[in-house]
Amino acid sequence: MCLFCDIVAGKIPAYTIYENDDILAFLDISQTTKGHTLVIPKKHYDSLLDCPTDEAIRLMTVISELSKTLVTSLEAKGINVLSNAGEIAGQTVSHLHFHLLPRYSKKDGFQTIFSETKHPDYLATLNQIKRDNP
Repeated sequence: MCLFCDIVAGKIPAYTIYENDDILAFLDISQTTKGHTLVIPKKHYDSLLDCPTDEAIRLMTVISELSKTLVTSLEAKGINVLSNAGEIAGQTVSHLHFHLLPRYSKKDGFQTIFSETKHPDYLATLNQIKRDNP
């Protein structure tokens, strides 16, 4: 069984901030920023890539509401919502989860860096996506 399935089963304690029949949200033990929350489906899916769309919609509804609650109640200035899918993307627990990271300043413990690809072939990329997904 996975770490998050053990939390769902009550084998591992968690600081639960939201729960319904399908979804659980709890404070991340690492607390990258104050209020760092994980939102997971209670049913095991490895990542967003194998989660049914209807389940993803239910998750996103809860994520939207919890994000607003965290920003308001913790007086954050914004929030990052993040889910990694696959080891190459930085996923370390193979159970679908979203990180809600309330943001307080640019120096609050979380950083994202995007860098541009030099000379991307937009048309070839677009055609490949459309070819594989008519």
